[in-house]
Amino acid sequence: MKKLVLAIIMAVLVFGVLPSCKKSKADEEAGIVIETTPANKSNNLNILGPDFPLKVEITSVIPAGGVKIEIAAAAEGGAGFFTAANSTAAPQNNYTITNTPNATTCVVNVTVTSLSKPGNVWKGTYRYSKK
Repeated sequence: MKKLVLAIIMAVLVFGVLPSCKKSKADEEAGIVIETTPANKSNNLNILGPDFPLKVEITSVIPAGGVKIEIAAAAEGGAGFFTAANSTAAPQNNYTITNTPNATTCVVNVTVTSLSKPGNVWKGTYRYSKK
């Protein structure tokens, strides 16, 4: 009889308590989706300068805590010459890359991180050169 009562108690715990420990859909956060101009993974060579605009647009639902956008530009295989970082909840964010060296292929890395779920990250890159 004791084994039957113990089995019933275990069944109530397994089927009654454990499902309530599950994460709710409200706790989940959709992955960040970003569109950049110039486009992610593009190669834009021999462009007139001196400054180069960059648009970072959040096309997914913006996380509740907003996002941190980090931009780093460097000569390919060389030193960095431009960085920017800011936290925002705006869907469109505009930057201007400055100090680009002449006749050098440069790599721009863009990282967007959710401030409410730091594991929710989008990374992109593109290349360009100043004529």
